[in-house]
Amino acid sequence: MLCSLLLNSCTDDSPFKTLTVLEKIKEQGTLHVITRNTPATYFQDKNGETGFEYELVKRFAEHLGVELAIETADNIELLFARLQDPKGPALLAAGITYSPRREHQAKFTDGYLDVVPQVIYNSRSKRPKQAKDLVGKRILIVKDSVHEERLLQLQQEHPELSFEVSDQVETIDLLRMVDENQIDATLVNSNELAMNQVYFPNIQLAFSLNPSMQLQWALNRAFTTLDDSLITEINTFFSRLEQDETISQLSERYFGHVDTLGYVGVNSFAKHLQQRLPRYETSFRRNATKFNLDWRLLAATAYQESHWDPMARSKTGVRGIMMLTMATAKEVNVMNRLDPLQSIRGGAQYLAQMLDRLDDGVREQDRLWFALAAYNVGLGHLEDARMLTEKAGFNPNSWLDVRLHLPRLAEKQWYSQTRYGYARGGEPVHYVNNIRRYYDILTWVTQPQLEDTSIAGQILHAPGIKTQTTTEN
Repeated sequence: MLCSLLLNSCTDDSPFKTLTVLEKIKEQGTLHVITRNTPATYFQDKNGETGFEYELVKRFAEHLGVELAIETADNIELLFARLQDPKGPALLAAGITYSPRREHQAKFTDGYLDVVPQVIYNSRSKRPKQAKDLVGKRILIVKDSVHEERLLQLQQEHPELSFEVSDQVETIDLLRMVDENQIDATLVNSNELAMNQVYFPNIQLAFSLNPSMQLQWALNRAFTTLDDSLITEINTFFSRLEQDETISQLSERYFGHVDTLGYVGVNSFAKHLQQRLPRYETSFRRNATKFNLDWRLLAATAYQESHWDPMARSKTGVRGIMMLTMATAKEVNVMNRLDPLQSIRGGAQYLAQMLDRLDDGVREQDRLWFALAAYNVGLGHLEDARMLTEKAGFNPNSWLDVRLHLPRLAEKQWYSQTRYGYARGGEPVHYVNNIRRYYDILTWVTQPQLEDTSIAGQILHAPGIKTQTTTEN
């Protein structure tokens, strides 16, 4: 429809014949963009819509003063098919790079992020050091990707080299398959490896393929044949973001080091129990009573979130001792997330809300673990996991069953069937496990016969707790 209006505006009898494509988009008030539902591009987490490409295109829409309308496609072929539709979106922002094969499909902007194609292998096997070492290996890559073109080029030099392609997988699926030794190797871009490597302990970089490439946006040719106003504006926008280091900051947030969830060493936890918990224990107890929670569970959640640090801040902007997002803080009427008393009250209220919003079929102790998972990944993604659990023939009201299916939210063949799409489904499983350990320790050291003794001394004797010193993850 927008394209038709643009075409009509160029006729001699149109009152809008002097409007450029860019001006017409501003007049319509909406920028239509297509992308992929992947961790490197666009997905939803507890903060709402996020992803590197989403952040960029959202800033561009704000720069234009228009609303952003996002649609997704399940594979690269469908991305470009929609982009070639005269009534399709104005641009494609999905971690795409230019290739000669794509020249006729779209017009490409300037590049905004350097990436390097990298060969990934399982560290438990012999490392391939060059292309000829890939001969005889089980290799799988994303269909229609530039990596397919690279491997076709390598086949000319090494005719024995073979590989398979699939439009049913994304990069994170391929990394998992290498990690689990389902395939021997794959090709991914360096930014995607940096983002996901921490979640797969057995994957390693074998070698890189030169030359490097640049991520670019692709524009609907129905727009660029009219004039260059849109692509010129985008290139100017990228130049400004490079100069003010916005792109570098976003790259660091999404593709820099990603902290893993983990259980801190016993001695570190004991130190925090002595030095930090006493400052906030009264508030944990008071708010737990107010919202009908166990104060030790609330304290354990806060420790997992921030290590009881009221000034804690994540790369995504969640802050405070309960690490509330701005949206959550507003929902629970927390005006200052760095005020530990407000944050604890808000976190308790939000956790109680998660408990109340759960399906009535979830009973007893399982409600706690479901609520904690929702606190971490969002209620929508939790419901997606419950749906997948039920479809697989398991009990969607059992945490033991749902926790087995939550990681599927990171696998394309599964998250493509869900309402809310991709999520790091393994994280809430670790998150809940960690809190349960903290909670068990707090329960042990705060028993009536122990509450008047040294917490640091008692923690080392808690059931199931080893006494050797470990380092903090």
